[in-house]
Amino acid sequence: MSNNLDEINKEGLAILATFNENEPVFMMNYLNYKEQVSSTGKTGKETYKEYMKAAFPFFQEIDADIIFKGKPMATIIGSSKEKLWDEVLIVKYASKNEFFKLMSFKEYPRDLRASALSDSRLIFCK
Repeated sequence: MSNNLDEINKEGLAILATFNENEPVFMMNYLNYKEQVSSTGKTGKETYKEYMKAAFPFFQEIDADIIFKGKPMATIIGSSKEKLWDEVLIVKYASKNEFFKLMSFKEYPRDLRASALSDSRLIFCK
């Protein structure tokens, strides 16, 4: 089951592809959990926790670390009318190649991640 949460932004991917392969890359995950996952009755947060457990063995195969995980608390600059999403997760990959290696794993639990989220952003940072 694939949905638009899994859609790859080809322009963003092209920018990442040209990045120096000897430098670390940082991926910021901005997450908005579903209130409830209809197929299981669990919350999106519970389901995302299951995804993290399922994804852990894949992260052990690459050189990457979660360097930050937290809840957005308040908008300091920008519209205060926009509802903040549920969580921010920043993963440091030793190089772009480590990120691409993760994406190449056929058994990576993408569908479980997508089922937990009502919306998300994956933003490449340097």
